[in-house]
Amino acid sequence: MPAAAPNPWVKRSNSSIHGGGLFAKCDIPKDTRIIEYVGHRLTKAQSRKRSDELIAKAERTGGGAVYIFELNKRHDIDGFVTWNPARLINHSCDPNCEPSVIRGHVWICALRNIPKGEELSYNYGYDVEHWQEHLCRCGSSKCVGHIVARDQWRKLKTRKNRIS
Repeated sequence: MPAAAPNPWVKRSNSSIHGGGLFAKCDIPKDTRIIEYVGHRLTKAQSRKRSDELIAKAERTGGGAVYIFELNKRHDIDGFVTWNPARLINHSCDPNCEPSVIRGHVWICALRNIPKGEELSYNYGYDVEHWQEHLCRCGSSKCVGHIVARDQWRKLKTRKNRIS
């Protein structure tokens, strides 16, 4: 795949959240489609197999794990490719972006006005089932300590209280 054209909205830089990240190159207005999340289109069966392989590799190496986005009921996008700079966007419990599937494409869109220099982030939306495997390092004052979808924070709190 050829290198992507330069994106007018983002630049890559070091992140305090996790290694590298994407940052606003200029002020980004609310609701802007900032960057498309691209990669290999997979069937659900291929996606499950790829996820298992990537998780096993991450456990061995300590690297990032899964970069797979649900596209629709039949297909996912595996964004673990060098030509997908959107894979560098980190999780936050208080994100400034959200992914949106628009006409068969996954776009990262601004939830609010994002000032130049701010790191882009979205909530990865992981299920609470495996919460202990996904520690969060977002640093937000709203951080719940684990990468879990916001609609499952109450369940997370209940599970954490059972352990305490």
